[in-house]
Amino acid sequence: MLRLKVLASGSAGNCALLTVGAGVTTRAILLDCGLSPRRTRRLLTESGVRPDQIDHILVTHFDTDHCHRGWANADLANTRIRYHITHNTQARTILRRPDHLRPFDDDPIDLGEGLTLTPVRLAHDEEGVTAFRIDAPNASLAYATDLGRATPELIDTCKGVGTLAIESNYCPELQHASGRPAFLKERIMSGRGHISNQQSADAARAIDPADRVVLLHLSRQCNTPQRALDAHAPLGRPVTVTDQIEPTDWIPVAAPRSRAQPSLFEHAT
Repeated sequence: MLRLKVLASGSAGNCALLTVGAGVTTRAILLDCGLSPRRTRRLLTESGVRPDQIDHILVTHFDTDHCHRGWANADLANTRIRYHITHNTQARTILRRPDHLRPFDDDPIDLGEGLTLTPVRLAHDEEGVTAFRIDAPNASLAYATDLGRATPELIDTCKGVGTLAIESNYCPELQHASGRPAFLKERIMSGRGHISNQQSADAARAIDPADRVVLLHLSRQCNTPQRALDAHAPLGRPVTVTDQIEPTDWIPVAAPRSRAQPSLFEHAT
């Protein structure tokens, strides 16, 4: 029912495509919109998805690599842009699209047609970031990037998810050896910036996804795909490493390992 394709992931722009439909795409969701609208439309077309099939854009946070400023003037048709309420001022200032903006709080959200979004708030720079768990009747996806650190709340919310997409940003050895200024290294490794390959692997082990792990937001200067793969190899799951330029292949989103997460109805009662 669900398929994931990461169109781009890295400091120059982040955007992933989640489609809904058995065989034929009936609707689609963007996870972040850090690419220009023009490039996004091209990649959607190449992926067999029409722009008018995008009914939601879920924004983790409003750094420029996760929300391209060109979306302020893009043709959004019936697309709703959803984000945590703590980012409301940023969303209104950057996008200036009040008719399309739909903030949410910490409760699960009904995305329609059996899809439930459960948000998790984490520390990242000053404004924080939101990770997502998306559950369908027979599939579940966790999408978590720019984490700062993997908190117990993130682990608990995503536990046993079918497919896990998680940041694996840097190798500490390469980070320390890089020519980056000390303040930038401190920001990245402070617990409010990004997580390392090993921290990502530790989080994946604790979450224990049923199937594939998708590694997001690798640093081009302070990481390599092989180092990220080596850190995650002991988990014994198939791993896809994303890229800044080349989209991934389509990834079927697997069924969850457990049904520990409450349904929207159960949460409300």
